Amino acid sequence: MIENKNEASKNIEKALQALEQAKAMLELAKQEVQSIQYAKIRNAAVSMKNEVMEMIAKVRERKGRLDLPIVSGKHLRKISDRTVLQSADNAERFITTRKIDSFESLAKYTADMEQKYGQLDSVHLSKGQKLSRLKELSKMYALYEPYRTTYKESQSLKGIAKMKFDKEHKESLAKYPEMRGRLQNLLEQGEKITPKQWKAEIQSLQAEYDSISKEKSKTATELAYAEVISYNKKNLERELQNESRQPNRQQSKAKRREEEI
Repeated sequence: MIENKNEASKNIEKALQALEQAKAMLELAKQEVQSIQYAKIRNAAVSMKNEVMEMIAKVRERKGRLDLPIVSGKHLRKISDRTVLQSADNAERFITTRKIDSFESLAKYTADMEQKYGQLDSVHLSKGQKLSRLKELSKMYALYEPYRTTYKESQSLKGIAKMKFDKEHKESLAKYPEMRGRLQNLLEQGEKITPKQWKAEIQSLQAEYDSISKEKSKTATELAYAEVISYNKKNLERELQNESRQPNRQQSKAKRREEEI
């Protein structure tokens, strides 16, 4: 009986090990497929004479990585770890996966993403303002609620019981009108005091706000890549132009020396 249990336990253990190995193999297979897919996309982009990919390759060959602008663009300055934007591999992946085949299409992609970012920013700001107001209302209500409870208790009593209660809670009852006034000053015209509804709205709005924040951050990263790649195009052109002038400058210096001699 014991031997059968031990044998069963060993079989279960072997089955679990096999399952874990299968999971690991599946994950490796997925990574390999992704790597092959990216390689195909990249090779296709290079073979089609993608001018953006060619520029990235030239900068990689000269420096091993992309340059960052001295003065950061409006989206680049939002990125905390900018070293990832200098990776030529990351830049190539960005270009190929977005199917950008020229600097003209990069400019169009940038314009579209700028429009998207602007819309996200507008909605993000609007929801943020509403969220802040609801949080302020809820915070003020939390301060007001104890005074309201004391006031309602006082109103429910009569005679000697009320006199005794009011005497014991004199300060709270005296401050009740002030606290109610502070809360009402935060309300819009016709708006009622609805703490439960405020709480529900805060939870819903917070989820939307956080989701938009993530999408906004993702879009800013996309635009930061576009900024870095566009900068490297201009920077490479400037460097090549300067280098082409060097021989002429050297020839001019040599000619001056000959004339002086």
